[in-house]
Amino acid sequence: MIEAVMFWNEPNNKSHWDFEIDPDWSKFAAMVKLAAEAVRAENPKLLKVLGGISPIDPEFIRNMDTKSVLSQLDVVALHGFPLDWNHWTIHEWPDKIQEIRNVTQLPIWISEIGASTFGAEEIQEFGLKRSAELLIGRVPRIHWYSLYDLPKAWPATTRHREAEGSAYYRHFHMGLLDEVGNPKRALWLFPDYTPALGICQWFHFEDHRLDNAVQQLQRLGVKYLRTGLSWSDSERPNYEAWFDRLMTALEPFDVTLTFCFTPESKGINPHHTSAPRQIEEYAEFCGQMVKRYS
Repeated sequence: MIEAVMFWNEPNNKSHWDFEIDPDWSKFAAMVKLAAEAVRAENPKLLKVLGGISPIDPEFIRNMDTKSVLSQLDVVALHGFPLDWNHWTIHEWPDKIQEIRNVTQLPIWISEIGASTFGAEEIQEFGLKRSAELLIGRVPRIHWYSLYDLPKAWPATTRHREAEGSAYYRHFHMGLLDEVGNPKRALWLFPDYTPALGICQWFHFEDHRLDNAVQQLQRLGVKYLRTGLSWSDSERPNYEAWFDRLMTALEPFDVTLTFCFTPESKGINPHHTSAPRQIEEYAEFCGQMVKRYS
């Protein structure tokens, strides 16, 4: 069942939104407001979530409030990876949440948190334990990223890729399972924290891991799942068949469904981070997906 829809993913991160063409997020704000209206028209009961922000920046939230975005939404979401990418320690999570509580009355979700095994599996194990201690009971939704490692043959969805150095390669080691499904140390601890901890798992187009992922999630006791339907994929042949298969497989979970990634043909720049030339087209996609799957 879909419990929430999320508009975009890390919109204040250069890997996911093109600052050069939208430096003050005016286009983004207008796009999200239209999308919220489209979703509300199809299903007024669905929670509408601002795409999880990374970095955690209260000024971005103030910007969205000033542009009347937050008044159209029900939740703001945060992403944090202090053991891999952020410039703060894992122990600062309560302070980071409070920074956002100081600027909005909307509920706060953690829609991505995790730790890579790039250096050692023990780091992920510690990250899981400490994150659970700091966050369970403090926010109503927590999505651990992720179930599977990203296969090394697939590119990570970042803007500069290998130019990011070791930061880029950490993307491939975030799973509780490696890319072929072998368990890591933290996997055995995860059921201690479900269902309070959910999972964020992105599925690529026609992802061969889908059926096994559902089985693994159920074994772990996961109730809350975050994933996405890529707007870019809607230009692929037979995309509806894949979307139908994905959403049918995920029916056992309470799903937060993320809508993001601009098709190259529709962007101001031909890139998934670009603002669309016609923001109404993003809103139409969100409304169509909600009508089809909720």
